[in-house]
This record gives sequence, structure tokens and C-alpha cells, in this order.
Amino acid sequence: MGIMGTFLLLAAEANAVHSELAEGAAEGGFGLNLDILETNLINLAILVGILFYFGRKVLSNILNERKSNIATLIQEAEGRLKEAQIALSQAQDQLTQAQAEAQRIRKAAQESAQASKEALLERAVQDVERLKQTAAADLNSETERAIAQLRQRVATLALQKVESQLKSGIADDAQQMLIDRSIAQLGGNV
Repeated sequence: MGIMGTFLLLAAEANAVHSELAEGAAEGGFGLNLDILETNLINLAILVGILFYFGRKVLSNILNERKSNIATLIQEAEGRLKEAQIALSQAQDQLTQAQAEAQRIRKAAQESAQASKEALLERAVQDVERLKQTAAADLNSETERAIAQLRQRVATLALQKVESQLKSGIADDAQQMLIDRSIAQLGGNV
């Protein structure tokens, strides 16, 4: 029952009491003050007293309920704050781990790049050395080939000279001596 229902109930009772008192005074019973202003003030005081007595309980219940709702809301807010702080702490830990991982990856990449650079330089030095050796070997083989060609050419020219002298009639002794000398020269240089 709300405040309004209590008010209407009290007003109805006050009317009933007022009409009973009016009947009792008409019969000659005890005397009541029938002054409307005074009786309304008494009725109003009774009504205010009853409202204060019952209204205090209702108001106290409403305030207690409001207080418990506020306390619940504060506890929920504190719980959400703690959850947010935990989430923030976890996010900061993850950020720290991610930064450490990025630093480790960067360092590994730098080390890998340095190792690759050194390997490429070493391979380049080896390639240059191999090319030098190949070039020297090619030069030596070309030199030997040129010398062999020159020897063959000298031998061919010597044989042609000997043949031309033979055709012109060189004596057998001179011819033999020329052949021996040519062979000696060829044998020593070949």
C-alpha cells in the first residue's frame, strides 16, 4: 500500500470519527469542539503523525534500497576497474614481449646480413684468386704453345734451308755437318 492509499484511509477514518463525535455531541454526551478550524487542525496533526510514523518506514526502506543499489554499482565499478587494470598490465607485458622479440629479430637479421656479407666477400676473393690462377695457367699454356709453334717453325725453316742447300749441291761432308748442327740446335731448344 502506497502513501496515497494510506492518506485516503486516514482521511476516511478521520471523517468517520468526526461524524461519530458529532452524533455523540448531539445526544448530549460529552462535549466536543465543533469549530471547523480547530477540528481540521487536530485531524491534520493526527494525519501528519500517522504519515510520519508510516512514511518513515517507507522512506527508510527506499533510502536503504537506494543505498544498496549505489553500493552494488560502486562494487561493480571497482570490479571493472580491477579488470581494466589487469588488462592494461597484460597489454603492457605483451608490448614489452613484442618489443623484446622485435629487438631479437632485428639483431638476428643484422647478424645474418653480416654473415652473408662476409661469405660473399670471401667467395668473391676466392673467385678472383681462381680467375688469376686460370689466367696464369692460360697464359702459361699460350706461352708454351707459342714457343712450340716457334720451334716448329724454326725447325721447318731449318729443314727448308737444308733442303735448298742440298739441292744446290752441298758436299756430303758439309751436308752431314749442317744436319748435325741443325739437329743439335733443335735438340737443345726443343
